[in-house]
Amino acid sequence: MIGQIALIALGSNDDSFQGAVAENVAWAVGRVSAMAQGPVRVSPFYATPAYPAGSGPDFVNAAMAFTTVLDAEAMLAGLHAIEAEAGRLRRIRWGQRSLDLDLIALGDQVLPDAATQAHWRQLPPDAQAQIAPDRLILPHPRLQDRSFVLVPLADVAPDWQHPLLGLNVLQMRDRLPEPDRASVVGIARPSAKG
Repeated sequence: MIGQIALIALGSNDDSFQGAVAENVAWAVGRVSAMAQGPVRVSPFYATPAYPAGSGPDFVNAAMAFTTVLDAEAMLAGLHAIEAEAGRLRRIRWGQRSLDLDLIALGDQVLPDAATQAHWRQLPPDAQAQIAPDRLILPHPRLQDRSFVLVPLADVAPDWQHPLLGLNVLQMRDRLPEPDRASVVGIARPSAKG
């Protein structure tokens, strides 16, 4: 099996055993890279406002793209294990967290099916804040709405095309309001801990 491209969004807005939030993300990049087969592309790090507004301190976000032979469920389980290792507790939906790892896409897979993905993608924002899917939805149903995902993703997978929307990452990013895109600000990546 040759594998398919995995797109991962990383974020942190709560200090953990690694230290500051940027160090959490840098640590996670190393852990997530173990799922790759071959080269790993990592975006610059970005400071972004907490989502939804007022839900906590600002985030540090990044994105990764790499080829993997793992299936979607194995990828998700691996990401959740890394979050748990970083001390993530799932207390409040969209609350403050030491580490947030999202499987954004795996190749052109649509899971569990196009109708379910479309349902979650079209869910009104107030409903999104209250309910969470009980299964993996791919591509991530709010990918096209989030500058903190699309700006870093454009650095590592600009040409990846959403299998249902027919838009690539750059097109989705450029459709967002300019103030949303401008709120995602590049920052220095922390030095490796020795």
